[in-house]
Amino acid sequence: MDRRTFVIGTATSATALAAGPAFAQDAFPSHAVTIINAFPPGGLNDLVTRPFASALEPALKQPVVVETKAGAAGQVGAQVGASAKPDGYTLLSHNNGISGYEEVDKLFGRQPKTTRSDFIPLARLVADPVLVLVNDQQPYKTLKEFLDDAKKRSEAIVYSSGGLYGASHLPVALLEKATGIPKLRHLPTNGGGPAITALLGNNAQASTQTVSASLQHVKAGKLRPLASFGGTRSKALPNVPTLKELGYNVEYYLWVGIFAPKGTPASIVTTLNGAIEKAANSDQFKIAMTNAGLELAHLNAANFAKFWAEDAKRSDEAVKLIGRVG
Repeated sequence: MDRRTFVIGTATSATALAAGPAFAQDAFPSHAVTIINAFPPGGLNDLVTRPFASALEPALKQPVVVETKAGAAGQVGAQVGASAKPDGYTLLSHNNGISGYEEVDKLFGRQPKTTRSDFIPLARLVADPVLVLVNDQQPYKTLKEFLDDAKKRSEAIVYSSGGLYGASHLPVALLEKATGIPKLRHLPTNGGGPAITALLGNNAQASTQTVSASLQHVKAGKLRPLASFGGTRSKALPNVPTLKELGYNVEYYLWVGIFAPKGTPASIVTTLNGAIEKAANSDQFKIAMTNAGLELAHLNAANFAKFWAEDAKRSDEAVKLIGRVG
């Protein structure tokens, strides 16, 4: 072998060795996946995301880590998710609030921090009906009693939410429009859990929270549900009427969805969709949701994209009804 042949052979071998590890890195997933949870413990996102992550691990054959990035009614987590490297290793768990952020920024004349186009919708996992709740120390036994009082002294009634323009703030605007009551006083907090804590402590007299997040407190007699935003009565609370039954054409769910950053390669999205489909329909996840008082409302990527487009219209309407506050 002459020197020229040796040099060419060596260079070829070196190229092959260099290409080997790079090719191996293309296989997805090859290490742990992180799901950003945009809300603090105690709320619906937390109740859904953690058991879902556990169910996703065997489907991906890699660890799935949940990392909480709460704040600003979920906007902090949304921004982290949007700016993540689009390689499939960082996903976002979010709710209805993600739909309205762009409209809120437009309302204030700001450049939107995130838009719906920043995310690829992968799946909706649950759609939990929202309840009109009051503290047990309040005199209201029916929605009519609550509304009648609100019409007389709305400024004296405080409702808590998970944050300005968040998923538990928006339904109040829709309720106010549908029922004709004046705007109630708003106590924004840092998530669904803190909003419920404020209601339990009677720092707020009312709130709109999900069945699953409030069920234990309802059963304990600490919170009283007056009506449900669901299309049908909740199986967990069959005695609570829906708003539609009471003559108000309002329907609203707090849903939890999984998103990837825009720019994530199609092949990786396909792999994620397949794994998410398995996880969402696994006995492990279904049992966890049942134990949490939740009814599975899984939508695959295509159906979730259609649903999200329609749901976003409701969110935009609610943001406009709320107007500039804060």
